[in-house]
Amino acid sequence: MAKRKQKGNPNATISMPVMNPNAAGVDAGSRSHFVCVAQDNVKEFKTHTAGLHEICDHLLTHGAKTVALESTGFYWQQLFAMLQSYGFEVIVINARHIKNVKGHKTDVVDSKWIQLLHSIGLLSNSFQPDGFTKEVRQYTRHRRSLIGTSSKFIQKMNKSLVLMNIQLKTVLRDLSGESGLKVIEAIINGERNPGVLENLVGKRVKAFRDEIKKALTGDWRPEHLFELSQNYGFYKFTWEQIRETDKQIENLLKDWEGENGDKTKKKEYSQKKFKKPHQKNDPKFDVKSFAYQMTGGVDLSRIEGVNINTILTMMTETGFDITSKFKTPKHFASWLGFAPNRKITGGKTMSSNTPKVKNPLTYAIRQAANSVGSSKGRLGDFFRRISYRKGRSVAIIATARKLAVIIYRMLETGMEYSYGYGEDDIGRIKRAQIKGILKKINQFGIKTEELNLAQ
Repeated sequence: MAKRKQKGNPNATISMPVMNPNAAGVDAGSRSHFVCVAQDNVKEFKTHTAGLHEICDHLLTHGAKTVALESTGFYWQQLFAMLQSYGFEVIVINARHIKNVKGHKTDVVDSKWIQLLHSIGLLSNSFQPDGFTKEVRQYTRHRRSLIGTSSKFIQKMNKSLVLMNIQLKTVLRDLSGESGLKVIEAIINGERNPGVLENLVGKRVKAFRDEIKKALTGDWRPEHLFELSQNYGFYKFTWEQIRETDKQIENLLKDWEGENGDKTKKKEYSQKKFKKPHQKNDPKFDVKSFAYQMTGGVDLSRIEGVNINTILTMMTETGFDITSKFKTPKHFASWLGFAPNRKITGGKTMSSNTPKVKNPLTYAIRQAANSVGSSKGRLGDFFRRISYRKGRSVAIIATARKLAVIIYRMLETGMEYSYGYGEDDIGRIKRAQIKGILKKINQFGIKTEELNLAQ
C-alpha cells in the first residue's frame, strides 16, 4: 500500500508572531529584581530606590516600551509605580499563569519566560484600581487587620475569665458588647462581688439574673487577673487606632466629595427612608452616603445581605466603575472566584471546583451571601433551594455569584433593587411546578377519575 504523501516541509520550524517587539520581563523579589530585555540579556538589580531607577534607565537604554511584571507578594508595587512614572506600559501578571516552566526554576529562567510570553502576546494584565481607590484601600485593609487583632484580645480575655471560672460568655452573646466590657473593667478595678457585677449587665440580656450572678462567681487568681488587665488594655488601644484610621478614611472621602461629589444625590439619599441597622464593627461615618454619590444614585444596600462592610470593601478594592474594567457580569464573577474552573479531558469533566481566590471583596460578598440564607426575599428563597439540594457551602458560592451579577447590573444600568419581588418569584415557581405536574399527568395518560380515586 502506497504511503500518502505529506504536504509541506516536515523539517520546517514552527514560529509564533511577535506581538510586542519592545517587551521586557521582570521577576520581582524581596532583595533583587531580575530584568530580561532579550533572551540573552538578563540583569539583576537591587530593590532599593537607586536600584529601581537603574532598572528604568536600563530599560530605556535597550528600547523597552512595555514591561510584564510578576505579582510576587507586595514586592512588585514600588517597581510598578516607578516604571509608570518613567512612562512605560506596565502589565501585572498572575503568577499562576506562568508557573509551568520546564526544567530548573530560577529567577533568571522566570524572567526569560515572562519576557518571551509577553513578546508573543500571551500574557494578560491583572485588574488595577485607580490612584484614589489604592490610597483609601490601604487604610481600609489596615482597619480590617486591626479589627482582627482586637478579636484576638477578646478571645484572650475570655480565656482568662474561664480559667478563673467566670462564665461570662455563657450568659452574654458578645463579650465585647457594652455589658461585657463594663463587667471586665469592674473586675480589673477590683470588684469581686457577684451582685455588684450582675447589676452592670444590661436589662435586655435574656439570661436569668440568678444565672448571671452564678456565672460571675469564681476563683480570682492574680496571674489571670494580670493577663486580663493587659489584654483589656491592648483591646482598648487597638480600638483607639481603629477610630484614628476611620478619621483618615473619612477625610479622604470628604476630599473626594469636595471635588467630585453631587449635592443633589447626597440630599436625595438623606431623604430615603430605607436604612439598614449598623453593626458593631462598622465605621461611624456614613459610608452609604458617599457610595450613593460615587455610583450616581445606586443604593447597593437595598440588596439582601449587602451591608456597610460589603459596600466599603467594594469601594476600596475595585471602586464602583467595574463596568469599564470587566466586560460582562460573568467576567466580574469569574475574577471574584465564583465561576467553576472546569477541567475537561476526553469529553469528560474531571473537576469543576471554583478556584481559591484571596480577595477581600470575595470574602465580603461570601459573607453577604451567607447572611442571605435567613432573609425572606428572592435571594433567600434561592439560597434555601440550593442549600436543600446541594448543601450550604454550594449555596454560598451560588448566591455570591448571583450577588456579584446583581451588583454589576445595578451599577451598569442604575436600576433599583426591590425586596418585594421575592413574593412574585414564589408565584412563578408555583406556576412552573403546576406545569410540571400537568406534563406528568398527560405523559402517563392519567384521567380525572383516577385522580379522584387517589385522593
